[in-house]
Amino acid sequence: MSNVQFLQSADYAKKVEKSTRPVILDFGAEWCSPCKRLSPILENLAAEWTGKVDVFSVDADSSSDLVMRYGVMSLPTLVLIKSGKEVTRVVGLQNKEKLIAHFTPHL
Repeated sequence: MSNVQFLQSADYAKKVEKSTRPVILDFGAEWCSPCKRLSPILENLAAEWTGKVDVFSVDADSSSDLVMRYGVMSLPTLVLIKSGKEVTRVVGLQNKEKLIAHFTPHL
């Protein structure tokens, strides 16, 4: 089973806005090569951070409402949300160490 779940717009309020844990949204697309390279890194981090943060994949092509809501201009984009509010984001392919350094202070 994947540690990164696919998020559909219909589940956004329940899984993100009402979450008691921080949430990382991974905005990507099937055609995006950097997104595909980021995927195993996020799977690994989601496994390491089980119980601390929920990680969801958002398909930019099928969830354009969420793309617009967060003003996503480039893929991949990772957005950390706590208590329904954006706390920080990372744009572009990053290695695991950079993601840990960026997100850990907010978890």
